[in-house]
Amino acid sequence: MTAPPIVRGTAAWRYFGDFRGALLAGQVLLLQVAHPVVAAGVRDHSNYQQDPWTRLLRTAGSLSIYIYGGRDGARFEADRLRELHRSFRGVDADGNRYSALNPHAYAWVHATLVKLPVDAQRFFGHPLTPAELDEYYAQLCEVGRMLGLRERDIPPDWASFEDYYDEMVAGFGPNETIETLLETIRTVRKPRSIPGPLWTPLRRWQHRFQLFLISATLPADFRDKLGLQWTPGRQRRFDRFRAVTRMLGDLLPISLRSVHVRTVGRLNVWLRAHPAILRRLVK
Repeated sequence: MTAPPIVRGTAAWRYFGDFRGALLAGQVLLLQVAHPVVAAGVRDHSNYQQDPWTRLLRTAGSLSIYIYGGRDGARFEADRLRELHRSFRGVDADGNRYSALNPHAYAWVHATLVKLPVDAQRFFGHPLTPAELDEYYAQLCEVGRMLGLRERDIPPDWASFEDYYDEMVAGFGPNETIETLLETIRTVRKPRSIPGPLWTPLRRWQHRFQLFLISATLPADFRDKLGLQWTPGRQRRFDRFRAVTRMLGDLLPISLRSVHVRTVGRLNVWLRAHPAILRRLVK
């Protein structure tokens, strides 16, 4: 189907920025670095170990632009991302040279972001209807084209996309970058705004919570490959958590579930149009 623009009321507008998607941030990052090229690029060129909070905010800001920043904002951000990643090159764990713009790896990162809002609704909200899935997927395919994905790397419909996604995950296994990511979640540095004495118990809590969510939401076979334990008791706790999160989400009007991301998107587009102000803010 022809993709409608991402405007108020369409599927991507409704679901992409839903606050419940943040619950899958750890799972999505882990699945991204399961790809060997992405793993090597993150290992060599990312600062997420030293400053994960800034990294997280920059990623959220980028996503907000190309979904909620209008076509001009999306094109600007797509060009910026391609230029940024053009210099990310190196040698992967098997001794093969890689580029961050490797089309298969680039397509996989996009695929994880396409899947995230759908999984967020499946786990914590209400599954998208077939009509919503068709519209949502067509819109995200158009975003992928703006980001420079090749047409042959874009599955033609949602069913084909799910087959591609499952096949990719089935081919992944443990790697050093995944181990580093899990260790970073355990030892993540304190945000400057949180007092030291408060951070110690918070860090333990966030580690347990993130590992719980990652284990709960990863495809089961891949979770087993990573040695992440899962039990019927943990599944029951996760089901209770899902029910509470779904109920809280239902209390909010649809327009408020993504207002934070939409606001960031509009702000980012405005700042791009006022570069002098942007430069002062990022000094």
